[in-house]
Amino acid sequence: MGVWYFLILFIGLFLVGKGLIGSKRISFVCLGILCILFALFMFSPGSDEIISDLLNLS
Repeated sequence: MGVWYFLILFIGLFLVGKGLIGSKRISFVCLGILCILFALFMFSPGSDEIISDLLNLS
């Protein structure tokens, strides 16, 4: 599962870089920051319990 979180992290970094260089600044930067924050959250311990509680999985 960590491979997918790394992929989301690198996609987020790419989008932030593309947004800072390209013409669609706000949308790419915001989407990139959301991807980075989601990946960092999923790497944190206990995130699986939080997600299972939000989705009502038991």
